[in-house]
Amino acid sequence: MRHLLTSSFCLALCACSAAPSSPSFPCDAAGLSGIETLICQTPELAQLDTQLERVYAAAVAESKESDILPAYQRGWIKGRNDCWKSDDPQGCVRESYRTRISELQAQYQLLPASASADFLCGGGNEPLSVSFYPSLIPTAQVSFRQQSSLMFQQPAASGSRYQGQNESYWEHHGEASLVWGFGAEPLTCVQAQP
Repeated sequence: MRHLLTSSFCLALCACSAAPSSPSFPCDAAGLSGIETLICQTPELAQLDTQLERVYAAAVAESKESDILPAYQRGWIKGRNDCWKSDDPQGCVRESYRTRISELQAQYQLLPASASADFLCGGGNEPLSVSFYPSLIPTAQVSFRQQSSLMFQQPAASGSRYQGQNESYWEHHGEASLVWGFGAEPLTCVQAQP
């Protein structure tokens, strides 16, 4: 009897761990896109979809612009669904989720910053502030000239490198190089004294 109970427990445990992940939307709904069908069929993508649902709900709770965030999310879903055009739709969807989760985690400070630093740029006249977040893809929130840019960590041979839409930040041994805007010349920034 004891052996039978142990075997039954092991079977139940295996069945639970092998249970497929399900996304935040019903997989049996009519009219699913090809990408939504792919998400339903791929446990990793289904798990990322569920994670994004939780992160998005937390961002909505933190947001002061309740009408803008849903519009951006609808735009993101449209972009995610365009992954059918990619040579690697599954990889495209995976990176789309990872980027969106990381963006929301940092933008709405759903995670505490792991570090922050202040610099003076362009001969010491212009302040630069950077906060780093341990999101799914490590991110930096960079503030300069009364504007802010969310940047994602990039591979670097040395130091830390982050890339935004038209901005980049690279730091090495207390000195930073900042490009702020399309075609802008790099600025040298030195760490501000506490």
